[in-house]
Amino acid sequence: MRKLILAISMLAFAGSAAFADPIQERQAIMKERGKIAGQLSKVVKGETPYDAAAVLAALKALEANAEKFHANVDTLFPAGSDTGDTTAAPKIWDDMAGFKAVEEKYLADVKAAAAAAPDVDAFKAGFNTIGGDCGTCHKTYRIKKG
Repeated sequence: MRKLILAISMLAFAGSAAFADPIQERQAIMKERGKIAGQLSKVVKGETPYDAAAVLAALKALEANAEKFHANVDTLFPAGSDTGDTTAAPKIWDDMAGFKAVEEKYLADVKAAAAAAPDVDAFKAGFNTIGGDCGTCHKTYRIKKG
């Protein structure tokens, strides 16, 4: 009986995940990413004092966010999710291999920044690389708002 209940529960969970809105899911990941990047940007600009432990924690959070996106990129951008309340450019679906390559570079750069010694100069250099990755993706695969 326990196995049956567990199996039904797992199917119900899998079914609910299959019906989740990919646009809302990817927007949530990007909002989280933006919030973390904003915190790190304040450190780079000198608006917030450099604290190695806090920077490392934020970089690890950014890494977890990037890994979540990477692991789910196909379910976050299924066919048909290019319309509606989204700023994802049609180029994503036209050039999925290119989009994935940009996303993989971002993930690698975030991992490298998180793995680097908690040195302020290394952090700033790594964060500038990450910011460049974001800019590359936004220029190519995002529709500008307003």
